[in-house]
Amino acid sequence: MRFMMLMIPKGYETAAPGTMPDDAAAIAAMMKYNEALQQAGVLITCDGLHPPSMGARVSFAGGKPLVTDGPFAEVKEVLGGYWMIDVASRDEAIAWAKRCPAGPNEIIEIRQVQEVGDFPDEVQNELAGFEAMQSSARG
Repeated sequence: MRFMMLMIPKGYETAAPGTMPDDAAAIAAMMKYNEALQQAGVLITCDGLHPPSMGARVSFAGGKPLVTDGPFAEVKEVLGGYWMIDVASRDEAIAWAKRCPAGPNEIIEIRQVQEVGDFPDEVQNELAGFEAMQSSARG
């Protein structure tokens, strides 16, 4: 089962463009955590994200794309990074999230990835080729 663990750092929604983590000890602790995920064979990928002030949103109200540059005033929480892991259960994903050396202003949200087999047969028929597409995209 694949799960995405989403890091939600409070305050990051208002971070200035170019804001980067600068606490070397915290980065070292996070790298040890990432290495533990990798050594356990559960880590698929992980990345940090630049603040929303450097991003954009594309909305589709009325069926037409509208681009809004960050920051986004109405946003209360944003992603600071993520891990994609492959584990046996939701409980195992939670156990890994609990081991993260996150700070008091950080939250990890855990979401299971939808697999083709999770959908009804008629929808699975429409998804024919999706897994091959994903494999080729991962290179």
